[in-house]
Amino acid sequence: MDTSSSNKQVLQPAGWAQPRGYANGVAATGRTVFVAGQIGWNGACQFDSDDFIDQVRQTLLNIKAILQEAGATPAHMTRMTWYLLDKKEYQARGREVGQVYREVMGAEYGVAMAAVVVAGLMEDRAKVEIEVTAVLPVAVPV
Repeated sequence: MDTSSSNKQVLQPAGWAQPRGYANGVAATGRTVFVAGQIGWNGACQFDSDDFIDQVRQTLLNIKAILQEAGATPAHMTRMTWYLLDKKEYQARGREVGQVYREVMGAEYGVAMAAVVVAGLMEDRAKVEIEVTAVLPVAVPV
């Protein structure tokens, strides 16, 4: 399955059920961008909300801004790891998470993802932390 980024190939073994909202694997070639774990605070390192979905939205906006600094878009993402404080809240609000993801990142689901429940995050008010790896195509000189 091809994505909008020509340097990226989603890996889907024949006969496997199609995953919902992520890819089982991704192969890519090019310049690698590593986005450190981002949390739901704004550019001034202040939380505007303690709501889980608001923090997911801000976290994704932060990731998108960092990707843009590298000349990347969500289509270049290859790996995403979510660190969550509350598994039950994540599951109960899954539709909202998906809606916010589509709103911020578009329909880019060709990303290998993992979600991990943790006992705590470094910032006490943070409810989610997400880190991303992206791969940009190598520019061809004109």
